[in-house]
Amino acid sequence: MRDEKDAKDVKATPVAVEGEESSAISRRAALKALGAAAPGILLVACGGPKPPPPEQADGYDWSKHYWGYAVDTTKCIGCNACVRACRAENDVPEGRYRTWVERYRIDKEGQVAVDMAKDDKAFKPLNDDNIVKAFFVPKICNHCDKSVCTQVCPVGASYQTKDGVVLVDTKRCIGCGYCVQACPYSTRYIKPGHDHIADKCTLCYHRITRGMLPACVQACPRGARIFGDLRDPNSTINTILRQRRYRLLRPELGTHPKCYYIGLDLKVV
Repeated sequence: MRDEKDAKDVKATPVAVEGEESSAISRRAALKALGAAAPGILLVACGGPKPPPPEQADGYDWSKHYWGYAVDTTKCIGCNACVRACRAENDVPEGRYRTWVERYRIDKEGQVAVDMAKDDKAFKPLNDDNIVKAFFVPKICNHCDKSVCTQVCPVGASYQTKDGVVLVDTKRCIGCGYCVQACPYSTRYIKPGHDHIADKCTLCYHRITRGMLPACVQACPRGARIFGDLRDPNSTINTILRQRRYRLLRPELGTHPKCYYIGLDLKVV
């Protein structure tokens, strides 16, 4: 991968994104042209204006907040109430997930196996004497400060808001799947059916800008999911991060994720 200095020398093909002339055909033609560029190039800019601000509540000032997320894995019981709440709140298609829960199982030989519960239901108890340790790890978009998905999008549909949330502009997305492939946390998918656009966790942006919690956080019966304002030194999330040890998923990638894991086993990478 080229460094930032080299990447700035690469000029992305301008892409028309406004008006009636900005059809899906013209966008896909531009994408095809981009795909013909030299491999290994990381796009850092795209043609056209930046996406408009997402829908917000009246009076909400996104410059005064910077949202973060934390997961206390010692509290998660694998009930999947969070997954069901997310699916209902955001109309997530069956077979796709904006958030999910993984169960890690470690046997006597130290081998690790990971599974998910079926149909968004609670995990069934383990009946295996060879398993010496098991725990649950909720997964979600990390809303990275230096997100790869926003860099590879050829039309600027993936972007970060001023309050730190990574979103997808559904009017600009062409469903190319570049962001899905680039995400190191596998938190994106292409919506099946007619839409065929990228989708992911939004931290329930339509809720948090109105002073409400994300649906998954509100639904958790154990308080394993924590959401708050990183810009507020007195927020619950900042207090917890000061008092508890936490880990980030794949910090070596330099994406600066904003999902902090408390009590995360070293077997989780």
